[in-house]
Amino acid sequence: MLLQGKKGLITGVANKRSIAWAIAQAAHREGAQLAFTYQGERLKESVAELANSLGEGTLPLFECDVSSDSQLDSVFGGLKESFGRLDFFVHAIAFAKREELEGEFVPTSREGYRLALDISSYSLTALAQRAVPLMTEGGSIVALTYYGAEKVIPRYNVMGVAKAALEASVRYLAFDLGPKKIRVNGLSSGPVQTLAARGISGFTDMMKIVESRAPLRRNVEIAEVGNAAVFLLSPLSSGITGEILHVDCGYNILGM
Repeated sequence: MLLQGKKGLITGVANKRSIAWAIAQAAHREGAQLAFTYQGERLKESVAELANSLGEGTLPLFECDVSSDSQLDSVFGGLKESFGRLDFFVHAIAFAKREELEGEFVPTSREGYRLALDISSYSLTALAQRAVPLMTEGGSIVALTYYGAEKVIPRYNVMGVAKAALEASVRYLAFDLGPKKIRVNGLSSGPVQTLAARGISGFTDMMKIVESRAPLRRNVEIAEVGNAAVFLLSPLSSGITGEILHVDCGYNILGM
């Protein structure tokens, strides 16, 4: 029960295959009290059904378009009313236009670049700004990232740039929030079959390459990502902040 008595917000759940949902399940298993966000009415029913499946009655659920400051304000106003305080939140939000994730990076449009950076990177800072006043006893923030932030993954394109900005934000936020006893870390998962991943051209090839070359000779399992996130959210990682933890069966250590 590593998170017994802790109250947390999980963003980015879309369906039962979402990494955010695997993290939510692991956090719930370890005793956390959870709230969720959903993006648009289309996903509300799905997220509500998953949240309620945890067996604790109706859990706090908030609509959240991270490009809307008013919706962000509403989310954290609701969290203050429901929870009083916040101990952690998980940032599992990313978006880029499908056409920006095909072919070369060179043709990236100005609007496509702006949109990817706003939703996938700046949203972490926007959420942190509003979470900090509720983290009166310190806390932990975990953002999901990917190896394409560090090395070129063909066709990951502008999302790799956005994830690089996200990882830099993790470090700057960790520096600013450390005196408040708030830790900020990134979790870099290997490729996992999610709704978002299927939007990346050549994703199946990415999984085959990792499976053939990673030291563990397999792809990471989604439950392993959830367990690693719990570690970063829990007191077991109390001395860790500003780090990017790779959970990718060792693929990131390879030079070729």
